[in-house]
Amino acid sequence: MRAFKITSLFALAAIAVSACASAGGTGGDIKVAILAPLSGPVPTFGVSTRDGALQAIDEWNAKGGINGQKIVPIVEDSQCTPDPAVNAAHKVIDQDKVSFIIGEVCSKASIPVADYANSKKVIMMSPTSTATGVTVDQNGKVKDYIFRACFIDPFQGKVAAKFALDTLKAKTAFIMLDQSNDYVKGLAEAFEAAYTAAGGKIVGKENYTGKDTDFSTILAKVADAKPALVYLPDYYNVVNLVTKQAKEKGITAPFMGGDGWDSPDLDTKAADGGYYTNHYSPDDTSPTVVNFVKAYGAKYKDDKGQPKTPDALAALAYDAGNLLFTAIKNAGSTDTTKVKDALTKINYAGVSGKITYDANHNPVKSAVILHVTGGKVVFDSVVAP
Repeated sequence: MRAFKITSLFALAAIAVSACASAGGTGGDIKVAILAPLSGPVPTFGVSTRDGALQAIDEWNAKGGINGQKIVPIVEDSQCTPDPAVNAAHKVIDQDKVSFIIGEVCSKASIPVADYANSKKVIMMSPTSTATGVTVDQNGKVKDYIFRACFIDPFQGKVAAKFALDTLKAKTAFIMLDQSNDYVKGLAEAFEAAYTAAGGKIVGKENYTGKDTDFSTILAKVADAKPALVYLPDYYNVVNLVTKQAKEKGITAPFMGGDGWDSPDLDTKAADGGYYTNHYSPDDTSPTVVNFVKAYGAKYKDDKGQPKTPDALAALAYDAGNLLFTAIKNAGSTDTTKVKDALTKINYAGVSGKITYDANHNPVKSAVILHVTGGKVVFDSVVAP
């Protein structure tokens, strides 16, 4: 009988410790997966995302973690492609038993990952996926456990259209897009709707595929149409090809795009004169941005040993991590139901702006316009929601 009582006491103590850990108290680790495209078509996106998220994790761990628990990152290469991304999600959720994901980066990969994570009640915080379908399903129902740190395509498209008409005075535009890419398609649709509603005229719209490398046929049509602006809302690897070939054909109309242009590998000579909407600028003089840029440069160096300047991918991954970790702290628990409820109520001052969430788990925040000129990308203006 005595032995039974002693065993029972030990069992009760173990249960108490377990309950404390699950409630976010001291003891135990918090596994956080980072799903980023470290290979594939846009590897700079993955490196920046990984590094920004790891910076946030290191800063929290240096202060003692979250409610006494250390954050343990698990990094997986999701390739910005649906199948590899879903495979990575299955691995971290089913094998590594994570309850929190930072990623994916590209909308076409984030949407299927979000569907699986949501079904498992795993919180996913995409730093950069702007397609509306990331956080809501085809019926418009919000995915309870899915959030993002970036603004969405409709807002980005409206900002671009407003800037094109009001600032650039571009009354005609030609749209180039990859219909198979959710991100590109969403931005093109949003831009066209806002642009035409405000009096702009679309003088041409042509499709290409993600595997195309020769855009001469489409660019010949651009040259014939003589638009005041070409809207190209794709990733930097495609932008480099298109703008270089456009320059070779003597096309002088400025190109404009979205945050997919943001990369240290953007060909600034080819894209010279272009503009793109983005989430932040490292030239911002606010203390939050200045401190982030300084800390990032101290932690990460380029191949010449110089401090790296964080792009928007890094900034958004940093914000994504901080949003998630702040919510876990506020919830006082790693229970994902409590954490997702804490996220819906959050009011966070991030590198990419002050963030609160709307009913569809999309941030309410500002956008910036960046100008590619003189071999550099420079800050142009801020556009509030």
